[in-house]
Amino acid sequence: MSSNQHFVIVGGELAGAKLAEALRANDFDGQVTLLAAEDDLPYERPPLSKQHLAGDQQLPDFTVDSPAWYRDHHIDLRLGTTVEAFDPAARTVSLPDGSTLSYDKLALATGSRPRTLDVPGAEAGNVYTLRTIGDSDRLLEVLRSKHRLVIIGAGWIGLEVAAQARARQLEVTVLEAAELPLVSVLGPQMGTVFAELHRGNGVDLRTGVVVDMILTEDGVATGVQLDDGQVVPADAVLVAVGAQPNIEIAEAAGLATGTGVLVDESLRTSDPDVVAVGDIAEELHPLLDKRVRVEHWANALNQPAVAALTMLGKPATYDRLPYFFTDQFNLGMEYTGYVGRDDDVRVVVRGDVAKPEFVAFWLDRDNRVRAGMNVNVWDVTDRIKELVTSGEPVDPERLADPNTEL
Repeated sequence: MSSNQHFVIVGGELAGAKLAEALRANDFDGQVTLLAAEDDLPYERPPLSKQHLAGDQQLPDFTVDSPAWYRDHHIDLRLGTTVEAFDPAARTVSLPDGSTLSYDKLALATGSRPRTLDVPGAEAGNVYTLRTIGDSDRLLEVLRSKHRLVIIGAGWIGLEVAAQARARQLEVTVLEAAELPLVSVLGPQMGTVFAELHRGNGVDLRTGVVVDMILTEDGVATGVQLDDGQVVPADAVLVAVGAQPNIEIAEAAGLATGTGVLVDESLRTSDPDVVAVGDIAEELHPLLDKRVRVEHWANALNQPAVAALTMLGKPATYDRLPYFFTDQFNLGMEYTGYVGRDDDVRVVVRGDVAKPEFVAFWLDRDNRVRAGMNVNVWDVTDRIKELVTSGEPVDPERLADPNTEL
């Protein structure tokens, strides 16, 4: 493409950095501007609730690229720059100082932000969320200096932080509105596995509860009150009730949106000059034959390669299956595939759940594998992918038999 073209990337998270990499890897010699809201170089987020909280990694260990890389590849990286809006008709981006930036192609990689609680006391000084390195630094200080942590929400972030807090001998209470942790993602059978894991490691996991307010004294949280009047004392509170995709500028610009920004299999939005990647991309997935939006690291890592080709006018399709992983206590897990919360599926397990060392499969009515989760069993992800993508029915009894090759 012509060297006088200007591609602008809005969002300096992993997806934005990888998109800049992919453009240069595909020999785009035009101008690339990467607008990053945070003041830090783009970095990966999984360590924020894992290795960084454990004290095993610092920010440079999971920063995507060095300052020299951006300089050497002529990327105009602007840190601390939050985009206010963009105009698809004029093909301009509005910057915080009131100026505008013209573009030929635009990529939205705006990520998401933590959901908040609309209850009294939620603004207290020692009530935390986890999304940025600054958030993780503050939580690390809590784990080093406090004794009682209350976590509201038993999703991935809440449970991972709970595991790190227990490793430092904090008293941890997790409050979850649903009857089991992760039940909307994994269903009741596997949700029970995680409930037993945490209770077995000393977490006071309370499910089916509703938070009424966060009690404060002189602007500092001292506990969490439930709607039945029970009070859970706290030195610090983490709110981990999910993420909200940052799609407001896309909506204001008139792009088609749903739970995220609607994109086709090439990650192109309803505007042919705009692509979207990462947390915000709600893709019409060619293998799953439905729209999916996945807030996980693998999408931010892998979608940019396809989006770059689309921006360059080359054919490309994003057909990777959703993938995510977690590490909690003695449980390491990878999940491959996709099951919607309303899908009619059943779980078939091969291995020992109590150990835990097993693989769980989600099968539809026709005994086709929709997803698989390997727990402390490694080097099977490719086999799981093959089972999901084949679309062929399987024999559930053979699938459950560890002596039968996947």
